[in-house]
Amino acid sequence: MTENTLRRKLMAGEAAIGVGVRFCTSVEMGALMADCGYDFLFIDFEHSMFSMETAVNMSQAALTAGITPLVRIPEGEIAMGTRALDGGAWGLVLPHVNTAEDARKYVHHFKYPPLGERSSGPPMPQLGFQSPAKVSDAFNEQMLLAAMIETPEAVENAESIAAVNGIDILFIGTNDLTLTMGLKGDLLNPRVTEAYEKVIAACRKHKKIPGAGGIYDDAVIKRNIAMGMRFILAGGDYLYMVSAAKARTAAIADAVAATRKK
Repeated sequence: MTENTLRRKLMAGEAAIGVGVRFCTSVEMGALMADCGYDFLFIDFEHSMFSMETAVNMSQAALTAGITPLVRIPEGEIAMGTRALDGGAWGLVLPHVNTAEDARKYVHHFKYPPLGERSSGPPMPQLGFQSPAKVSDAFNEQMLLAAMIETPEAVENAESIAAVNGIDILFIGTNDLTLTMGLKGDLLNPRVTEAYEKVIAACRKHKKIPGAGGIYDDAVIKRNIAMGMRFILAGGDYLYMVSAAKARTAAIADAVAATRKK
């Protein structure tokens, strides 16, 4: 059975850094991002055209590279979540969890008994291809479920969501939260900071992990970590590819301009 290294790091009180994957479907992504110092791949089924086969191949390659694969499923796509877990994911990111009942439904579907009622499927790569029936308790402990907090309702219910047994992480989707709050991308609005504080307090009370994505300014990320955020989605393949490509073209344009001045 492979270890969920992300879980170990989070349980030790450390901050973990992840990278979103939507466009770059190569199985090499896990090894590349591990080499860059990332702790987890955030494989995004909600906002990508990935096939299940692609996500499974990326997950299994990530396991061998020592980086934890997580899959964000579209809202309510239970079968997609169970198949992603069967194929190698060490956890699921669950969108639009607004109430404790929403959270309990996900736990019911994705945890083995006695926590839930997930059926025993084929031998899984995370388990060294052992039968899940033999190691279901260990899988329940190692597998992570991250409930996304994306609305004012979810923020208001953060404490009851955090209290749900089987939910490990409360993950704030900052962009969607600002939209539903009527702030339209005002990521540094004091109301957003208040929401962060409320979610962090709920996590501390119930010994869960607070996290956030959608803010990629270095200074703000440092502030968020100082506040207590430990599950950090630090960027994504699109952001990194475009920013690096623009920086290179700008550097070459400056070099070309300098030659024209001579």
